Amino acid sequence: MTMSNGSNGYTENKPFRIFVGYDPREDLAYQVCRHSITKRSSIPVEITPIVQSDLRNKGLYWRERGKLESTEFSFSRFLTPHLSNHQGWAMFVDCDFLYLADINELVDLIDDKYAVMCVQHDYTPKETTKMDGAVQTVYPRKNWSSMVLYNCGHPKNKGLDPQTVNTQTGAFLHRFQWLEDEEIGSVPFVWNFLEGHNCVVESDPTTQPKAVHYTRGGPWFDAWKNCEFADLWLSEMDEYKKEAGIAN
Repeated sequence: MTMSNGSNGYTENKPFRIFVGYDPREDLAYQVCRHSITKRSSIPVEITPIVQSDLRNKGLYWRERGKLESTEFSFSRFLTPHLSNHQGWAMFVDCDFLYLADINELVDLIDDKYAVMCVQHDYTPKETTKMDGAVQTVYPRKNWSSMVLYNCGHPKNKGLDPQTVNTQTGAFLHRFQWLEDEEIGSVPFVWNFLEGHNCVVESDPTTQPKAVHYTRGGPWFDAWKNCEFADLWLSEMDEYKKEAGIAN
């Protein structure tokens, strides 16, 4: 970890900030994602759902939803630096993730020389739909924005204000066009392991997922109940429900 003055957003008195995309259709996915992080984390974390209705009520989000937006957080995710007061480091992650490793291992990869860090996938989905029938779009740098470590105080990220997030194009935001290529750091793919795309090599432990991303759709959708790693998610769900006193 290469940082200065504890600027990763985590100190003994201040938890590491994690913002998780929230969609009412996927409340259970959010709860299980949150549980999987807190259960395994060896450092304090502060997990906040990015809820579009709350942001609208606060005057931070006002753009109309486009036909190709498969979730309510397609664009609101980019408010992460603003919601962090443009200080320290914070993470955004989609709610359709299941963490299998200690988030501190990811925090240890943070390097202050970058404005953002993410898994730099080369991903072209084969499916035309995903989740519960949403259109599966194809574009450069697809899934890069689904899990991002933001250096919130970086001068370039100060431009990610509500005005920019509400008016800029999907291409500008999802392709990180406010940044130069050298300002985007790389994270090992196992931290955004795409179910149905990435593969585990049995003889290579470095290919074992640390965070599974059910990008096509997860077991909380009927159409994806038998997807790869469904058993891991369902087991985590059962544990979450048991701890929360929720009957199956």
